[in-house]
Amino acid sequence: MEKFNIFWEELMQNKLVESAIVILASLLIYTIVHRIIVRGEKRAHGLKNLGRSRTYIRLILSIVRYVFIIITILTLLQVNGVDVSSILAGLGLAGVIVGLAVQDALKDIIRGFSIVSDHYFSVGDVIKYNDQQEGTVLEIGLRSTKLKSITNGCTVTIANRTIEKVEQCSNATSIRLPLPYELSITKAEAIIAEIIAELEQDELVTSATYLGITELSSSSIDYLISMKTKSEYRRKVRRMAYRTALLVLEKHNISVPYEQLDIHSKK
Repeated sequence: MEKFNIFWEELMQNKLVESAIVILASLLIYTIVHRIIVRGEKRAHGLKNLGRSRTYIRLILSIVRYVFIIITILTLLQVNGVDVSSILAGLGLAGVIVGLAVQDALKDIIRGFSIVSDHYFSVGDVIKYNDQQEGTVLEIGLRSTKLKSITNGCTVTIANRTIEKVEQCSNATSIRLPLPYELSITKAEAIIAEIIAELEQDELVTSATYLGITELSSSSIDYLISMKTKSEYRRKVRRMAYRTALLVLEKHNISVPYEQLDIHSKK
């Protein structure tokens, strides 16, 4: 027993062992806290404002991660003989220098809080930012926001400070259907009703609506059909709608009109 006590004392005098214990304890506590927060996120699926709830939970996870990193680093310094209190007390000029060095990070954090508090967007929303990227919001962190691009499915990470203009994308999309002037409006609207019936059979389409005539162009009468779907499926549904419309027109032997140029030559 005495040998074990001597071994234990020698072991505890080893700073590497103490440092390892601090890191393991920190990881254990973080894992427990992380699981508790994740369980809260799963329970949030039944809430009315699901997107906003998930946004706050993801932000809390981000804050907790940074807090644990800072606390762990400070504890490791203290364990290894560094006087943390004197360091914290003497952060005058050094603090200014560090502040200038990390001002971009501070801008990210401030903008991150603004995004959440002002409800710019929430996790699960489809957004277009700065007229460039369009995608589904996966995560809003203290320093960055992650989107899943609608165009190619890639995950895009955006620094929060660069998010100045954000558009929340609608869950509706529409197509203009050009039909010949020779086709009566009654017949045209009957065909459009058939197209809408076909569209509503697709699992991605929540509803489809005929909105009326949108333009009298030089070679056709343009009719407008609107469809509701999830925001991330708008482009796919729009492509599918054009294909469905062409198939129905083909079945009725109706050609889509196009502009023709008549050339007259003098002999």
